[in-house]
Amino acid sequence: MKENKMKKIMNPAFLVATSIVLFAALSRFLPHPPNFSPIMALSIFAGAYFSDKRAAFVVPFAAMLISDIFLGLQLISLFVYTSLALGIFIGFLISKKKSVGKVVLASISGSITFFLLTNLGSWFLMPMYQPLSFVSLTECYTLAIPFFRNAL
Repeated sequence: MKENKMKKIMNPAFLVATSIVLFAALSRFLPHPPNFSPIMALSIFAGAYFSDKRAAFVVPFAAMLISDIFLGLQLISLFVYTSLALGIFIGFLISKKKSVGKVVLASISGSITFFLLTNLGSWFLMPMYQPLSFVSLTECYTLAIPFFRNAL
């Protein structure tokens, strides 16, 4: 029984996935500009390259969850995790036939997805945008534009 468990832990794919999770989680603790994090890139990569679809979700979500345990989970996290799931699906879309152009388009799409969803969450959850209206939504997205550059 122990031998089988050790074999699984020493599996190269498991070691690589674990290393990626730890690196991505630790990267969120390093000084970085707002919205500059490798987690969306990891999500797209996992969707595009992991043959096990479950692992494609587990790896980026584990990296976020591990770091969020220390940084704090918030209501906005629901929007962040949803954007990461969509990033994984973007990776699935390019997984069959990858090219430089598709990877660039997937990266831009992931950044736009993150921008749209997380700022929608900010608009919905933050008191400064109350009452909810088209004007306050426009204000929210306008104020977020400077941070979008970092996400790209």
